[in-house]
Amino acid sequence: MPTPDPPRRARPVTMSDVARHAGVSVMTVSNVINGQDTRVGEVTRQRVLGSIESLEYRVNVSARQLRRGRTGVVGLAVPNLALLYYGELADRLFRSFAQRGFRLVVEHTGGALEAELAALASSHLDAYDGLVLSVTRGEAADLESVGPTRPVVLIGERAVSRQYDHVLMDNVGGGHLATMHLLRSGSTRILLVGGQRGDHDSMPELRTRGYLAAHRELGVPVDERLIVATDFEPVEAYRAVLDAVDAGVPFDAVFALTDSSALGALHGLSSRGLRVPADVQVIGWDDVALGEFAQPSLSTVSPDNPAISDAIADLLTRRITAESPDFDAQIVMPKASLRLRDSTR
Repeated sequence: MPTPDPPRRARPVTMSDVARHAGVSVMTVSNVINGQDTRVGEVTRQRVLGSIESLEYRVNVSARQLRRGRTGVVGLAVPNLALLYYGELADRLFRSFAQRGFRLVVEHTGGALEAELAALASSHLDAYDGLVLSVTRGEAADLESVGPTRPVVLIGERAVSRQYDHVLMDNVGGGHLATMHLLRSGSTRILLVGGQRGDHDSMPELRTRGYLAAHRELGVPVDERLIVATDFEPVEAYRAVLDAVDAGVPFDAVFALTDSSALGALHGLSSRGLRVPADVQVIGWDDVALGEFAQPSLSTVSPDNPAISDAIADLLTRRITAESPDFDAQIVMPKASLRLRDSTR
C-alpha cells in the first residue's frame, strides 16, 4: 500500500503579504515592526499592526537576531506578579513585543532595591536586547550609578532620571480627578487606602497630592485619619476598611490607589453591611478587566493602558534597533481619565 504524501505546510506569511493586506509599502511595514515609525501616520501604523495580527505574521527572529548579534529577547522586571495590573501589563507587552519580533521574559524583583539594581547589571542584561524595569525602591542616584550596557525603559514613578527613557502614569492628575468626582457627587470624607504624604515622588505620594489638591480646591477639610498607608494587596485594603469602621472613623467614600485594593475594600464594606454606592462610594485605579465584573462594577482611574504599553514597546524597540542610540531620553505620560461604573454615584 503506497505511503500517503505528507500534508503540505502553508506558506509562511511574509512582510510583503502584510504590506499588500494593509495597502502600504514593504518599507512602511518594516518601519512599524522595527519601531522606526516616526514618519508613519498613526492611522497607517494601526492598519499595519492590525494586518500583522490578522495574518498572524511573525518575524523570523532567530535569523534576524543572529545576523545582528541580538538575542531576540526583552525582559520585564516587576515587583509583584500577583497584582492584577502587572499581569495585564505583561500580557499587553507580550503581544506588543511579539509584533515587533521580540520574545518577552518576566522577572520578579519583590520591590527590593537590591533586585532592581541587580536587574541593571551588565552580567544580567547580557541575556536581553533590552529591559523594562518597574522601579519601586530605587532613587535616580541609585540608577544613575549603574550605567547599564543595554537599552532600559523605566516604568513606575519612584525615580525619574534623564539617563533613561521613562513611561509614567498621570498620578497627580488621576488622583485629582478621582477625588473631585467623589466630592462633587456628595462625599465629604474619603478614605484614601494606600495614601501617603511625602516628598519622594513615589506613586502613593503623588496620588495623595492629587487627593489633597482636590480637597483644597473645593475647600473641604481633610481628616488625617482618612489617609491610610497600606500595601496594595486586596487583604490590606480589606483590613484597612474594617479597622476604620471598627474604630468609628466616619467615611462616605473610598479611594483605593489600585484596583486590587479597591476589590478588597468592596469586600470589607460588604462584610460590615455598608451599601455601595448608597452608603459609601468606591473608586480604584488601573482599569483592570476584573473590575467590570465586581459587584457592584468598579469605577476606576484609567491611566490609558494601551497607550502606556505602546509607548514602552516603541521606546525600547527604537533603542534596540537604532544605528546610534545616543538620542535624548524620552519621558512619556499619557493623560489619566475616569471610567465610571456602579460603585460611584
